[in-house]
Amino acid sequence: MKQPAPQADPLQKCNVDDYERVQCGEPGISPANCNAINCCFDGQQCYYGKAVTVQCTRDGQFVVVAMRDATLPRLSLESISLLGGSDPPCGPVGTTVAFAIYQFPVSACGTTMMMDGDFLVYENRMTSTYEVGIGPLGSITRDSHYELLFQCRYSGTSVEALVVEVNTVPPPPPVAAPGPLRVELRLANGQCFAKGCVEEDQAYSSYYDDAEYPVTKVLREPVYVEVRILERSDPNIVLTLGRCWATSNPDPQSLPQWDLLVNGCPYQDDRYLTTLIPVDGSSGLQFPTHYKRFTLKMFTFVEPTSLAPLMETVFIHCSTSVCSPTSADSCVQSCNRNRRAAGTLEADATRAVVSSGEIILSF
Repeated sequence: MKQPAPQADPLQKCNVDDYERVQCGEPGISPANCNAINCCFDGQQCYYGKAVTVQCTRDGQFVVVAMRDATLPRLSLESISLLGGSDPPCGPVGTTVAFAIYQFPVSACGTTMMMDGDFLVYENRMTSTYEVGIGPLGSITRDSHYELLFQCRYSGTSVEALVVEVNTVPPPPPVAAPGPLRVELRLANGQCFAKGCVEEDQAYSSYYDDAEYPVTKVLREPVYVEVRILERSDPNIVLTLGRCWATSNPDPQSLPQWDLLVNGCPYQDDRYLTTLIPVDGSSGLQFPTHYKRFTLKMFTFVEPTSLAPLMETVFIHCSTSVCSPTSADSCVQSCNRNRRAAGTLEADATRAVVSSGEIILSF
């Protein structure tokens, strides 16, 4: 039995915690036979590793093992189904925290059959469901999409397993807007290394430069965004954000779009709400009122009809203005009440739309 499945790095593939290990093969299987069916051997036990595992038995059974770490973010094992659905015998015959094990006849669960030369080929497909957020101008998902096409090939003398492979899903970058009001939107990339540090605070200690774009992110990974006024030293002006949104190309007016902030506040119809990060005197910035910061969880757009994930880029845009405080309004944007109209500087001189560089999704 041979299995030309994609191979993970051997050390990484077999790095499975003891409590998560699932026995692979018959009891007492030899190391050579364990390796031949794409499993791991630790000197005593043969177990499934962190890799796609498809086996074909001589009595006409598929054995397919799915692992939650097959995707980033982790795959929800409960979301997997075969072509014939997930009812018995097409559901898992065993599950652990890390694995779901399927075993079913090659003639069941929606399997198709064809001839290929001297081989009788049985083929099935395993896919996962994913949650889609639908907005007025576009739709997105933050869930991984898992798709596995696999075959068993039988001839009069041999049995072969073939995996055609797994698909998952891609992330965002910075640009300055020209004009009387110069505003920049950039992505922060600071990381926590010291014990007890707060990631949201540390993130804004450094930023991606032009040469580092496109920036690569995985689904649900935090994207740290900062918008700031450039070349102004007036401590009395306040940067305000109107609408912030994402598109799949650099044009802010293109479709699809997904709202991140509406009137400076998190878009309430997003299950993963954008988070506003306060910028005050403790930030160490000379003019903290010239800055706005927020974080979002990475997502990908989906095709509006089929709802299939689009393996495209993401660009972030924000409409901005400068507010001049008055006795009637401090220019503080509140998301808990309706803010009074702020006293603003001349409209033509103080409004701008600013965009990020390119973010691509990583698999």
